[in-house]
Amino acid sequence: MALSRQNSKHPRTQWAMGFGIFLLGLMVAIAVERWQNQDSGFLSPPPQSSLRPPQALEPPQPDSDRLANPPARPQGDDAAPDTAFDQTNFIVRAVRQVEPSVVRIDGRRLYSEEDLRALDPLDPIPYPPDFQSAGTGFVIDDQGHVLTNAHVVGNAEQVRVVLQNGRSLRGTVLGRDSITDVAVVKLDGVSLAPVPIGDSDDLKPGEWAIAIGNPLGLDSTVTMGIISATGRSSREIGVPERRVGFIQTDAAINPGNSGGPLLNASGAAIGMNTAILDGAQGLGFAIPIKTALRVAQQIIANGVAEHPYLGVRLKTLDAELQAQLAQQENRPKITVSQGVLIVDVVANSPAEAAGLQMGDVILAIDDVAVMNFESVQRIVEETAIGDSLELDIARGDQQLTLEVRPGPFPAN
Repeated sequence: MALSRQNSKHPRTQWAMGFGIFLLGLMVAIAVERWQNQDSGFLSPPPQSSLRPPQALEPPQPDSDRLANPPARPQGDDAAPDTAFDQTNFIVRAVRQVEPSVVRIDGRRLYSEEDLRALDPLDPIPYPPDFQSAGTGFVIDDQGHVLTNAHVVGNAEQVRVVLQNGRSLRGTVLGRDSITDVAVVKLDGVSLAPVPIGDSDDLKPGEWAIAIGNPLGLDSTVTMGIISATGRSSREIGVPERRVGFIQTDAAINPGNSGGPLLNASGAAIGMNTAILDGAQGLGFAIPIKTALRVAQQIIANGVAEHPYLGVRLKTLDAELQAQLAQQENRPKITVSQGVLIVDVVANSPAEAAGLQMGDVILAIDDVAVMNFESVQRIVEETAIGDSLELDIARGDQQLTLEVRPGPFPAN
C-alpha cells in the first residue's frame, strides 16, 4: 500500500517541477529581452526632433561619396566658424560700424598754400621740421567734413589725411577754435559715411566707452573702458583756457588719439577725445559731442566760432573762499553762504553795461540755481549772442534781478 501511494504522487510532483522550470525560463527570457531593449536604446541615437530642418533627417551619404565630392567651403564673410562659439561682441560691432570713417591726420604743418600747390599731389607731403605726432579725426556728415582737435591741425591751411584703406588725401582746414579745441577739415573727392551721433547730455558714470584713434603712430587702435565722470571743468584737468565740461573716461587715450571719436556701446559718437593729464593713468578726457558739433557747425558756416561773453571773473563761493575773504581788510559784504562770487568786472563789457559789480553773488540764472562758476560758464556758453539772461544776485543785504545780454568773445 505504501508503494502504491508513493507511485500515485509521482506524476503530480513531476508536473509541479516542470511548471516551475517553465516559469523560471519565462522570467529569464523576459529579463533578457528587457536588457537588450535598454542596451539598444542606450547605444542608438536619440529620436530626431520635429524642430530640426528636413535635410537633417536625410540619411548620410556613403563615406566614399563624401570623400570623392567634398562640399565647397564658404569663403570671406560668409565662411562659417569652425566652432559654434561666436566671438563677435558689442565692441567689435561698434568698431566695424565706424572704422571706415575714422581717419589719421598728420600733425601740425606750417606750409603755405603756394608751397602745397608746388608739390605733386601723388607724392606724400614731407614732414616739416616742427612736425608733431599724428592725430585722428572722424567724418560727421555726407559732405566730407571731418571733426578733429584744433591742436592737431595747428595753424596749417591744409593737412594730409590718411583713410583706413591707406589712401592719402589733402584736407582743407576750414577753421579752428582754440577755446574749445575744435577744428574742421574738408575732404573732397571721397564719399564716407558719417559716424552716428549719440547723446552726450544723458551720460552716466559706468556706461561703456570705446575710443578709436592712432596713438603714438599705431593706426586704428581700439581701447575700451567706462565713463568715469561727466562735466569735468577745464580748471580741474589743467586747461583753464578751455570752455568745455569734459567727459572723463578710463579708456586708454594717448598722444595721437586726439580728435578721434569716443563711442557708446551702440557705436554712436558721444565725444571727441582730447586732453590727457601728464603722468596720469586711467584718466582720459573727451569733448562732449554736442559741444563739438555746435562749434563745428559754426566753423562750417562762417569759418569761425563765436562764444558768448559776459566780461566777469568768477569764483565759487564755498567755505574755503569765505575763509580767505575773512582775512581781507576791504572784503565785500556777503550775506549768503553759496553761489558764485563776481571778483572782477571787465570795463566796457556786457556785464558792466548790465550793472553787475564786483562783490555781487550770482544765485540763479533764468530761475536755475547755480552753485559753482562752471555752471554759470556752461549756461552762458549755451546762450546765443544777444539773447537775454536774468541773473538773480545778492548784493550785500539786497536781492536783485538784472538782465544781461552776452556779447561776442573779444579777439584779444
